[in-house]
Amino acid sequence: MRGSFFTVDGEPCRRHRAKIQSILSNPRMLALITHACHSKVEGGLLPFLTRMADAGTPFDMQQLNTRYAFDVTATPVFGADPGLLSPAMPPVHVTDAMDTVMEVPFFRHTMPAFCWKVMRRLGIGPERRLAAAQTVLREFVANMMETGKQQVAHGDIVQKQQHEEDDEAAALLNIQSSYISDPDYRDEVLHATLINYLIAGRDTVGTGLSWLWYNISNNPSVLLSIRKELKPIASRKAAGTNKLGPHAMVTFAPEETKELVYLQAAVFETLRLHPPAPIERKTALGDDTLPSGHEMRAGDTVLISLYAMARMESVWGEDCREYRPERWLSDDGSKLQYVPSHKFLTFSSGPRMCLGKDIGVMQVKTAVANMAWNFDVELVEGHAAVEPKLSCILRMKNGLMMKVKKRVECDTVRS
Repeated sequence: MRGSFFTVDGEPCRRHRAKIQSILSNPRMLALITHACHSKVEGGLLPFLTRMADAGTPFDMQQLNTRYAFDVTATPVFGADPGLLSPAMPPVHVTDAMDTVMEVPFFRHTMPAFCWKVMRRLGIGPERRLAAAQTVLREFVANMMETGKQQVAHGDIVQKQQHEEDDEAAALLNIQSSYISDPDYRDEVLHATLINYLIAGRDTVGTGLSWLWYNISNNPSVLLSIRKELKPIASRKAAGTNKLGPHAMVTFAPEETKELVYLQAAVFETLRLHPPAPIERKTALGDDTLPSGHEMRAGDTVLISLYAMARMESVWGEDCREYRPERWLSDDGSKLQYVPSHKFLTFSSGPRMCLGKDIGVMQVKTAVANMAWNFDVELVEGHAAVEPKLSCILRMKNGLMMKVKKRVECDTVRS
């Protein structure tokens, strides 16, 4: 989106990043984001899985994760829940539009620039689809902004109820409220900025979750290790209440999953093998020579394949193609090992380092912990080949059809 933080460099980029960092590091904003995540898991994700388990119905895990990620991203952005995980499961026109926004730019990389520019000018081919998708996204943002304002006016935001006496807190009811009074963010730039928040959150969390469940389903020992790490927390929760009946679920809040190192290692190993953004695109500002000896000229474009890097023995060792979370852990498994960002580029590196890394990891870990403890998940037999889709985001071409069953073991946590 033109004018937003994904499409600018130099001083404008630094201003955008400083603004985002000030918002995402605010304790009250972090509390709002955490609350939205916890509420969506308890009120949306787990009830949906329960319905699927009761009915024995297969479902597309990728679509479920996309809906979850979209809701937990949009709720703190606008201060209003889009409700894509509500029992009615409304159509996902806006997420389809976001898929198009990711697919068409990838298409642009496969042809000379003048070709897609002509298509854009004439309004034909993929460029026509892109223009229509951008219209859908702008309309959605405008509607959600208005909905958020109305809810604020009626005092529906939890944070407002908690901090009514604090003027600063009252002004920080959602992410959009941090931009509305800023003269640098008007009309198109404001809409583009909010759309970028949605894309950044939905695509990284939703895509990462889908590949994580694909890897877990193919590596049962990883699921057992995740549950082993969760068991002490579940036992404490069960011991502290008499309300856990024979069919009750144990739920885990974001703060309870924060220190789970094996679960985080499983997340990072998935993001290594299946980075949501599989390609980094950089342009040289001046003439230079790379450490490899390749000469660069100002304006040259470099494409870095994170997907390929993950499968290079020179980078990750002889077992680079294996899904092995243990590579991220210390010898005794008690803590995460340090891995430099230039080796693990999923969250980028240097001045473009992802500012929402910790938030995204929290949202993934919270969802996986609750799903893994309460349900058994398996791939549907005969499902079409799981393979990447041609897009700037590493989504699955044929989805991820799975079935779930309520887990019996979680009922015996007291023993």
